[in-house]
Amino acid sequence: MNTRTVAFYTLGCKLNFSETSALGRQFEERGFAKVAFERGADIYVINTCSVTDHADRKCRKVVQQALKHNPEAYVTIVGCYAQLKPQEIAEIPGVHAVLGAAEKFRLAEILDETAFRKPAAGQPGQVFASPISEATEFHAAHSFGDRTRTFLKVQDGCDYSCSFCTIPLARGHSRSGSVASVVERVQQLAETGTKEIVLTGVNLGDFGLQGPERERRETFTDLVKALDTVTGIQRFRISSCEPNLLTDEIIRTVAQSQRFMPHFHIPLQSGSNKILGLMRRRYRRELYAERVALIKQVMPHACIGVDVIVGFPGETEADFLDTYQFLNELPVSYLHVFPYSERENTLAPTLPGRVQDRVRHERTTQLRSLSEKKKRHFYEQHVGLETKVLFEDDLGPDGRMEGFTPNYIRVVANYDPLLVGELKPLRLTQVNAAGLMEAEEMGIEEFVH
Repeated sequence: MNTRTVAFYTLGCKLNFSETSALGRQFEERGFAKVAFERGADIYVINTCSVTDHADRKCRKVVQQALKHNPEAYVTIVGCYAQLKPQEIAEIPGVHAVLGAAEKFRLAEILDETAFRKPAAGQPGQVFASPISEATEFHAAHSFGDRTRTFLKVQDGCDYSCSFCTIPLARGHSRSGSVASVVERVQQLAETGTKEIVLTGVNLGDFGLQGPERERRETFTDLVKALDTVTGIQRFRISSCEPNLLTDEIIRTVAQSQRFMPHFHIPLQSGSNKILGLMRRRYRRELYAERVALIKQVMPHACIGVDVIVGFPGETEADFLDTYQFLNELPVSYLHVFPYSERENTLAPTLPGRVQDRVRHERTTQLRSLSEKKKRHFYEQHVGLETKVLFEDDLGPDGRMEGFTPNYIRVVANYDPLLVGELKPLRLTQVNAAGLMEAEEMGIEEFVH
């Protein structure tokens, strides 16, 4: 009897990738063989996102490609977009099942119960989607691929009510596991040869709400301190943390740690206090500047990434210039820039002062150009530095392998299979035309980080 096959496609964030990996392991435990998307699998699972633009168009395109590889495949949709628009997705030709947030971690079980029955020709796919209020359980997940870097989900959901965001509607309230359960999972990952773990979540700094009552039993600071004592993992990174939740204690713990890397990604969204108020963010630019200043005080080589949204309703040219100047003067390392995009069932589209799409695009271009300058300047500051680079299995577009320094500088080297997953002492030599760091061997055996 032939083994049934399953293939996955993930849209969106690293949290989605960790959850896709968890779903894949469910299928493998049931005897499925996980195959590449283009292999023409028996089952296709598409994990969707609602944050990026054109979620519907992207979902439709992936469904079409899946059926192109195997017209008889059974196609299932999960993820944030599936929770927000289950009926619409079920109407997409070729979609056979849609699972919401409370159901997706029972995916293999539910599909098994339905015996993978397809709806009659011309009928919509089956929908298994409860109200988001029923998504109360925390499901741990982690990505697992080349054993170099693993994305570990430690928190889900969000209790914030930012006026532009649908994530609380798609993922529910903030919730997490315990520090002890995360430590246990990390110890298990260490036994597999994982070198680096990236902690992920929707609102990572809000870690600690546990159980049916979502009691505040522990904090993100507790988690960072506990993980810092775990042996076997050489590197931890914090994927993203709200500035109002990134405490002095967390920053100083990372500064003193040999395992937590000097790399922070801190969402800003706007450098204008007026716009931050309209966005319903829980801080102002002054606090953000204080967080950056402390990081640079205790970790001068730290890499700091920033999320920014431009073209939010009410953002005037003066407001945008406030953001540009604020970011230009901050010692941050790179920007992730997003043009504002309207989302149904959020407050932002009802606000006055809609910014034209053309202006949104122009402002996005300006900040992305600033990001490139910031990144190159950050890299150039580190030329001559002796550091350790953790190389990954993925090859860059030029066929060379890539790795990262502790402070997230991307280093390129000629491919050597012996370097994959290894921490290699190197001296950073120059930033190449592609904006990546070149390096050379140091010629010494002993190296102190």
